[in-house]
Amino acid sequence: MGNFILKTIDKLKPTFSKGGKLGWLHSTFEAFETFAAVPATTTKGKIHIKDCVDLKRVMSTVIFALIPPFLFGMWNTGYQHSLAFGLDWGLLQNVWFGFYKVLPLLIVSYVVGLGIEFAVAQARGEEVNEGFLVTGFIIPMIMPIDIPLWVLALSVAFAVIFGKEIFGGTGMNIWNPALLARAFVFFAYPSVISGDTIWIEGLTKAAAPVVDGFSGATPLATLAETGVAGHSFLDMFIGWIPGSFGETSALAILIGAAILLFSGVASWKIMLSCLAGAVGMAFVADSANVWNHLVMGGFAFGAVYMATDPVSSSQTEVGKWIYGFLIGVLCIILRLFNPGYREGMMLAILLMNTMAPLIDWCVVRPSIRRREKRAAVTN
Repeated sequence: MGNFILKTIDKLKPTFSKGGKLGWLHSTFEAFETFAAVPATTTKGKIHIKDCVDLKRVMSTVIFALIPPFLFGMWNTGYQHSLAFGLDWGLLQNVWFGFYKVLPLLIVSYVVGLGIEFAVAQARGEEVNEGFLVTGFIIPMIMPIDIPLWVLALSVAFAVIFGKEIFGGTGMNIWNPALLARAFVFFAYPSVISGDTIWIEGLTKAAAPVVDGFSGATPLATLAETGVAGHSFLDMFIGWIPGSFGETSALAILIGAAILLFSGVASWKIMLSCLAGAVGMAFVADSANVWNHLVMGGFAFGAVYMATDPVSSSQTEVGKWIYGFLIGVLCIILRLFNPGYREGMMLAILLMNTMAPLIDWCVVRPSIRRREKRAAVTN
């Protein structure tokens, strides 16, 4: 099968090469070629690194790590529906219902995002950036399952254009694009994504004409109103609670974290320091719910998949500790003292994305000064 694909690509390549009949689609063809097979390009200098792991392979690893919370999200969407309306569904019914609800979000996310990516690459005559393979998968996981598709399309377009392409594409963005899409919805359409309640799909009108759906309070909203989460730690850790599609199960997210750490794709320093910052701040400001904060809302998902974004996070080793710690601290502060938005992880990560270059500068600058002093003494 592999040889057949390679032979087919070789036959089609002259047609899509520059100067060929479809040479204007060179960037698009190259994107599919490098996705199907490891690129054959090599460096030509005397010193070079030979490695079969390119950006697409890294992105594929991240998508693989996202599968556990994604699969659990499909099941939990159906489970919350069946639980709310007493349907007593089985495993397959729950999963199918969740798949039915998330599939349109995935299609819109990829069609709009990749469409813009391909159009920009063709216009610039550049290679198609691979970063949206992950971004397009994450966005539906952090959005409400009932978000209008046109709002989702606008948020994706905003994130790709103003969060990536305006800065030069993948590897040049200063903010996490997926979080930027969520932030766009939060500020432009706050009624769609309040953060306090989660919409649960109701029965069809044929089954129950009176009920289409309702909004159920998330553990964060219950905690803010009553002082208790309303669910046990175990329930929140496993994930059978109301919440955004991919963020409810800390257990599934931990499986994804293990994949990222084992493959070396994500930084354990950022994950650990983010955890330490949240625990430390919670001990100071909300000691009764220290451990609950780690399994509520988007904290676990953000710490594993968002804060560790290698482009928008700190680059220095010391900076990663500072960066992650401040995300954890800010998340808890925003949750406890910001009544307008109980879920603080999104704003905490975006703020620290903005501050990451400054953190790295503060870390590197003392080292430069010490070297300058040594050089001055030597001279």
